[in-house]
Amino acid sequence: MNLRNKQRGITLSGMMLWSVVLVLALVLGMKVAPVYIENATIKKNIVAVANDPSLQKASASQIRSAYSKRAQIDGTTVITAKDIKIARDKGQNILSTAYTVTVPLFYNVSLLLDFDTRSDS
Repeated sequence: MNLRNKQRGITLSGMMLWSVVLVLALVLGMKVAPVYIENATIKKNIVAVANDPSLQKASASQIRSAYSKRAQIDGTTVITAKDIKIARDKGQNILSTAYTVTVPLFYNVSLLLDFDTRSDS
């Protein structure tokens, strides 16, 4: 009886169950991480264009052109310059965009991610 109380560990079925959970979490992370990385790149580009001193008095087409150049360099294709809304507040450009990304997980199961990105937040 004393030997049985000292034995500790994980059973084979427990190890298999946790392996499945771990693999599913890793697959989900590998599919979702690039979407969030691309959103961070879009946010970086929007903030950079909004804060560019040479574009403070620029027209909307010039601002969109500047964003397009940055997006082309970074390889972001989720949104285009047409998807960006431009507003001015106290002489400062405020750029924003809202978009949705669908990430297919497996078979007919997908993950829908909504992003609302602004240059002033």
